[in-house]
Amino acid sequence: MTIEFQFHPEKAVQAAAFLLKQHGEPMKYLGLLKMLYIADRVALAQMEQPITGDNYVSMDYGPVLSGVYDLVKGLPVEDALPLWSMFISPRQDNFISLLGDPGDGDLCEEEEEILHQVYDTFGQLDPFEVAEWTHDLPEWQDPEGSAIPIVVEEILKNLGKSDAEIIRIQEDAMREAYLNEVLNTEVVDG
Repeated sequence: MTIEFQFHPEKAVQAAAFLLKQHGEPMKYLGLLKMLYIADRVALAQMEQPITGDNYVSMDYGPVLSGVYDLVKGLPVEDALPLWSMFISPRQDNFISLLGDPGDGDLCEEEEEILHQVYDTFGQLDPFEVAEWTHDLPEWQDPEGSAIPIVVEEILKNLGKSDAEIIRIQEDAMREAYLNEVLNTEVVDG
Protein backbone atom coordinates (compact mmCIF):
# COMPACT_ATOMS: atom_id res chain seq x y z
CA MET A 1 0.00 0.00 0.00
CA THR A 2 1.35 3.40 -0.93
CA ILE A 3 1.24 6.56 1.13
CA GLU A 4 -1.35 9.04 -0.04
CA PHE A 5 -1.73 12.34 1.75
CA GLN A 6 -4.88 14.44 1.59
CA PHE A 7 -4.59 17.37 -0.80
CA HIS A 8 -5.17 20.63 1.09
CA PRO A 9 -6.23 23.30 -1.43
CA GLU A 10 -6.21 26.05 1.21
CA LYS A 11 -2.64 25.23 2.19
CA ALA A 12 -1.55 24.98 -1.45
CA VAL A 13 -3.02 28.43 -2.17
CA GLN A 14 -1.54 29.92 1.01
CA ALA A 15 1.90 28.38 0.33
CA ALA A 16 1.89 29.70 -3.26
CA ALA A 17 0.76 33.12 -2.02
CA PHE A 18 3.46 33.11 0.68
CA LEU A 19 6.16 32.60 -1.98
CA LEU A 20 4.60 35.18 -4.32
CA LYS A 21 4.46 37.72 -1.46
CA GLN A 22 8.14 37.06 -0.71
CA HIS A 23 8.93 37.65 -4.39
CA GLY A 24 7.01 40.93 -4.48
CA GLU A 25 6.31 40.81 -8.22
CA PRO A 26 5.00 38.35 -10.81
CA MET A 27 6.96 35.09 -10.76
CA LYS A 28 7.71 32.57 -13.46
CA TYR A 29 5.35 29.72 -12.71
CA LEU A 30 8.19 27.20 -13.17
CA GLY A 31 10.00 28.80 -10.24
CA LEU A 32 6.88 28.63 -8.09
CA LEU A 33 6.33 24.96 -8.96
CA LYS A 34 9.95 24.07 -8.13
CA MET A 35 9.88 25.88 -4.77
CA LEU A 36 6.56 24.30 -3.76
CA TYR A 37 7.95 20.83 -4.53
CA ILE A 38 11.14 21.55 -2.58
CA ALA A 39 9.10 22.91 0.35
CA ASP A 40 6.93 19.78 0.44
CA ARG A 41 10.09 17.64 0.35
CA VAL A 42 11.69 19.60 3.21
CA ALA A 43 8.44 19.29 5.19
CA LEU A 44 8.50 15.52 4.65
CA ALA A 45 12.05 15.45 6.01
CA GLN A 46 11.38 17.69 9.04
CA MET A 47 7.69 17.14 9.88
CA GLU A 48 7.05 13.75 8.23
CA GLN A 49 4.13 15.24 6.28
CA PRO A 50 4.01 17.58 3.29
CA ILE A 51 2.61 21.09 3.28
CA THR A 52 0.18 20.64 0.39
CA GLY A 53 -0.61 16.90 0.41
CA ASP A 54 -0.42 16.97 -3.40
CA ASN A 55 0.76 14.12 -5.64
CA TYR A 56 4.24 14.26 -7.15
CA VAL A 57 5.39 13.58 -10.70
CA SER A 58 8.70 13.64 -12.56
CA MET A 59 8.48 15.92 -15.57
CA ASP A 60 11.10 17.20 -18.01
CA TYR A 61 11.97 20.16 -15.77
CA GLY A 62 12.12 18.08 -12.60
CA PRO A 63 9.61 16.95 -9.99
CA VAL A 64 6.40 18.95 -9.51
CA LEU A 65 3.18 18.92 -7.53
CA SER A 66 0.75 17.58 -10.12
CA GLY A 67 -2.41 19.17 -8.71
CA VAL A 68 -0.81 22.59 -8.29
CA TYR A 69 0.56 22.37 -11.84
CA ASP A 70 -2.97 21.67 -13.09
CA LEU A 71 -4.25 24.67 -11.12
CA VAL A 72 -1.55 26.86 -12.69
CA LYS A 73 -2.78 25.65 -16.09
CA GLY A 74 -6.36 26.56 -15.10
CA LEU A 75 -7.52 22.94 -14.86
CA PRO A 76 -9.93 21.79 -12.13
CA VAL A 77 -8.44 19.82 -9.25
CA GLU A 78 -11.11 18.52 -6.90
CA ASP A 79 -12.87 21.74 -5.84
CA ALA A 80 -9.69 23.86 -5.61
CA LEU A 81 -9.76 25.90 -8.84
CA PRO A 82 -12.24 28.58 -7.66
CA LEU A 83 -10.16 29.16 -4.51
CA TRP A 84 -6.89 29.18 -6.48
CA SER A 85 -8.34 31.57 -9.09
CA MET A 86 -9.51 33.96 -6.39
CA PHE A 87 -5.93 34.59 -5.21
CA ILE A 88 -3.52 33.45 -7.96
CA SER A 89 -3.64 34.87 -11.49
CA PRO A 90 -3.84 32.75 -14.63
CA ARG A 91 -0.54 32.22 -16.48
CA GLN A 92 0.45 35.14 -18.64
CA ASP A 93 3.67 34.76 -20.65
CA ASN A 94 4.88 32.10 -18.17
CA PHE A 95 4.29 34.40 -15.19
CA ILE A 96 1.72 34.28 -12.42
CA SER A 97 0.99 36.86 -9.76
CA LEU A 98 -0.89 37.34 -6.54
CA LEU A 99 -4.42 38.72 -6.96
CA GLY A 100 -5.19 38.93 -3.25
CA ASP A 101 -3.93 37.73 0.10
CA PRO A 102 -5.50 34.45 1.26
CA GLY A 103 -3.80 34.83 4.64
CA ASP A 104 -1.80 32.06 6.24
CA GLY A 105 -4.22 30.63 8.80
CA ASP A 106 -3.90 27.05 7.52
CA LEU A 107 -0.08 27.08 7.57
CA CYS A 108 1.68 26.29 10.84
CA GLU A 109 4.75 28.23 11.93
CA GLU A 110 7.12 25.43 10.89
CA GLU A 111 5.59 25.33 7.39
CA GLU A 112 6.03 29.10 7.06
CA GLU A 113 9.67 28.78 8.16
CA ILE A 114 10.24 26.07 5.53
CA LEU A 115 8.66 28.23 2.80
CA HIS A 116 10.77 31.20 3.90
CA GLN A 117 13.99 29.13 3.84
CA VAL A 118 13.13 27.68 0.41
CA TYR A 119 12.46 31.15 -0.98
CA ASP A 120 15.69 32.52 0.53
CA THR A 121 17.63 29.69 -1.14
CA PHE A 122 15.89 29.46 -4.52
CA GLY A 123 13.64 32.52 -4.97
CA GLN A 124 16.14 34.72 -6.77
CA LEU A 125 17.59 31.99 -8.98
CA ASP A 126 16.61 31.40 -12.59
CA PRO A 127 13.85 28.74 -12.50
CA PHE A 128 15.73 26.66 -15.07
CA GLU A 129 18.73 26.54 -12.70
CA VAL A 130 16.42 25.30 -9.95
CA ALA A 131 14.96 22.74 -12.36
CA GLU A 132 18.48 21.50 -13.12
CA TRP A 133 19.16 21.29 -9.37
CA THR A 134 16.03 19.15 -8.90
CA HIS A 135 17.28 16.76 -11.60
CA ASP A 136 19.88 15.68 -9.03
CA LEU A 137 17.21 14.60 -6.54
CA PRO A 138 17.28 10.79 -6.48
CA GLU A 139 13.50 10.40 -6.88
CA TRP A 140 13.47 12.28 -10.20
CA GLN A 141 13.43 10.16 -13.36
CA ASP A 142 13.68 11.57 -16.87
CA PRO A 143 10.15 11.14 -18.24
CA GLU A 144 11.24 11.87 -21.82
CA GLY A 145 8.38 14.24 -22.51
CA SER A 146 5.70 12.67 -20.32
CA ALA A 147 5.14 12.45 -16.55
CA ILE A 148 6.12 9.65 -14.18
CA PRO A 149 4.45 9.43 -10.75
CA ILE A 150 6.79 9.74 -7.76
CA VAL A 151 5.67 7.68 -4.77
CA VAL A 152 6.02 9.26 -1.35
CA GLU A 153 7.86 6.19 0.00
CA GLU A 154 10.63 6.79 -2.54
CA ILE A 155 11.08 10.38 -1.35
CA LEU A 156 11.08 9.27 2.30
CA LYS A 157 13.72 6.58 1.60
CA ASN A 158 15.83 9.18 -0.20
CA LEU A 159 15.49 11.40 2.86
CA GLY A 160 16.91 8.61 5.04
CA LYS A 161 13.68 7.51 6.74
CA SER A 162 13.71 3.95 8.06
CA ASP A 163 11.13 1.32 7.08
CA ALA A 164 9.55 1.67 10.54
CA GLU A 165 9.31 5.46 10.16
CA ILE A 166 7.76 5.07 6.71
CA ILE A 167 5.16 2.62 8.07
CA ARG A 168 4.31 5.08 10.86
CA ILE A 169 3.98 7.95 8.36
CA GLN A 170 1.71 5.77 6.22
CA GLU A 171 -0.47 4.94 9.24
CA ASP A 172 -0.69 8.66 10.12
CA ALA A 173 -1.73 9.52 6.54
CA MET A 174 -4.38 6.79 6.56
CA ARG A 175 -5.69 8.01 9.92
CA GLU A 176 -5.90 11.59 8.62
CA ALA A 177 -7.76 10.43 5.48
CA TYR A 178 -10.22 8.43 7.59
CA LEU A 179 -10.86 11.33 9.97
CA ASN A 180 -11.35 13.75 7.06
CA GLU A 181 -13.83 11.34 5.49
CA VAL A 182 -15.76 10.95 8.75
CA LEU A 183 -15.80 14.70 9.40
CA ASN A 184 -16.87 15.50 5.82
CA THR A 185 -19.64 12.90 6.01
CA GLU A 186 -20.91 14.39 9.28
CA VAL A 187 -20.90 17.91 7.79
CA VAL A 188 -22.89 16.73 4.74
CA ASP A 189 -25.30 14.64 6.82
CA GLY A 190 -25.60 17.11 9.67
